[in-house]
Amino acid sequence: MASALTRTPRRNWNLPNLLTYGRVAAVPLVVAFLFWPAEFWARWTALAIYCAAAITDFFDGYLARAWSQQSSLGRMLDPIADKLLVAAVLLMLVADRTIMGWSLWAAIVILCREILVSGLREYLAELRVSVPVSTVAKWKTTAQFVALGFLIAGPAGAAVMPGSATVGVVLLWVAAILTLYTGWDYMKAGYDHVADE
Repeated sequence: MASALTRTPRRNWNLPNLLTYGRVAAVPLVVAFLFWPAEFWARWTALAIYCAAAITDFFDGYLARAWSQQSSLGRMLDPIADKLLVAAVLLMLVADRTIMGWSLWAAIVILCREILVSGLREYLAELRVSVPVSTVAKWKTTAQFVALGFLIAGPAGAAVMPGSATVGVVLLWVAAILTLYTGWDYMKAGYDHVADE
């Protein structure tokens, strides 16, 4: 009994989980630096932290599988960390008007999908139904992370690479369209099981 209790905390403090914790800790840091959107140093610092957090999104899952260190806590916290990072950055970019006009719809679609999928995942988990992550969902995540990276850089990025903000907006719309497509997979899986009851 005691050995089982000591194994669980140890598993929760393995490297893959530490990377996930780091991604959660990065959220307030990125948000804090985005409070100074006109300062180029703040934009670059926010981007550096954001990029480090985005990279951990790949490595925590990869290392957990490669080293057989998967845990219930990691499976629960990984998608939460992603959603916290994306939602917080989107809100800050809307607040400083980096995202504005028609592009607000892309941000709204992405945020609504994240909430919808979270609810559906919880519902389907109760039914012991898993919806595997599709290749399109991985493309969506990649487009989303890259788009937000360009938009975080904002005017600081445009000073180095003119047109970078436009690249960010275009990729945000690509992510939003892929978001609708992948969101439908979850909706269909949820509806199929509701219809069966």
